[in-house]
Amino acid sequence: MGKRWQLSNLMTPHIPAGVWNAIDYERLAPQHMDAGRLAYVAGGCGWDRTVAANCAAFAAWAIVPRLLRDVRGGHTRLTLGGLDLPHPLLLAPVAHQRLAHSEAEVATARAAQATGTCLVASTLSSCTLEAIAGAAGPARWFQLYLQPEREHTLALLRRAEAAGYRAIVLTLDASIQLASRSALQAGFVMPADCTPANLAAYPPPAPPVLGADDSRIFQGAMRHAPTWDDLRWLLGETRLPVWIKGVMHSDDARALQAAGAAGLIVSNHGGRSLDGAPASLHRLPAVRAAVGEGYPVLLDGGVRSGADAFKALALGADAVLIGRLQMYALAVAGALGVAHMLQLLTEELHACMAQAGCAQLCDITPNCLTPQPPC
Repeated sequence: MGKRWQLSNLMTPHIPAGVWNAIDYERLAPQHMDAGRLAYVAGGCGWDRTVAANCAAFAAWAIVPRLLRDVRGGHTRLTLGGLDLPHPLLLAPVAHQRLAHSEAEVATARAAQATGTCLVASTLSSCTLEAIAGAAGPARWFQLYLQPEREHTLALLRRAEAAGYRAIVLTLDASIQLASRSALQAGFVMPADCTPANLAAYPPPAPPVLGADDSRIFQGAMRHAPTWDDLRWLLGETRLPVWIKGVMHSDDARALQAAGAAGLIVSNHGGRSLDGAPASLHRLPAVRAAVGEGYPVLLDGGVRSGADAFKALALGADAVLIGRLQMYALAVAGALGVAHMLQLLTEELHACMAQAGCAQLCDITPNCLTPQPPC
């Protein structure tokens, strides 16, 4: 890993016993979160089918070991969106992090700074984007939801630019988010202190007045859904690179590439948007084929280990985003937990690369994988 990360200044008690792999933070999270909050974080929407599919998709592939490869000069360094990064793991934009820890996104930002990780801060953060920027390192992007009023979207954009965010990640797949049955059954209600700090100055729109024949979905929830006109407007309002998150269809990928998006993030919103949507990993090869080699494509959804990251890289991703796992680590051990989780994931990735004969990320190709029959 090169120089050892400096984790001792991340003020938190300790890493609990029994954390041997990154996924152990998921196993320990129930000891640190009440049942309702845990159900909300772990769940997606509906029956959580897509949440399960995201994780299960990685089991369809096996990594093929190689022999006699000299990997003594190995590393995971890369350049992504103009950033020089030590590893291909980004912290995904996860909303309402006060559900997991009192320091919320500021703690996560400190972990990102300590590990050289690119942090993607959510519009729906518990802390302001300015506070997050103050704790994060230089590798920070801002995830943007288009607001019903363009002036409010523009205000968020200008704040992100002023706070030194290096890119905008525009999420387009979350106009409708249906509740997870598991969260409903657990009786989860968003706590009063888990409000989106970035939106405090922007009043929400008035609820729609629906006619007798109007749909609560088409004329209600979708009345402010983004359109191609909104994307063209946004691209004309900033000099920052704009990445698009939520891409699952190859036709959308080609159109977004042609429109001037800086890169794409293959994602089904962690299973929170359309229950029954395919796993992100299953859609990754088609998106990569649609945009060709050399155009940035990231994967979001279901990564729980360095081996999962390796498989995503082999199937066409330039890097991967870590979502729920950061919330579990944050709940268990605060900033230190998130940093330690990233360290474990990176070392797991190193181990996979070494045994597969890959000294650098560019060595990870589809030839490194073989289909794994179900057990």
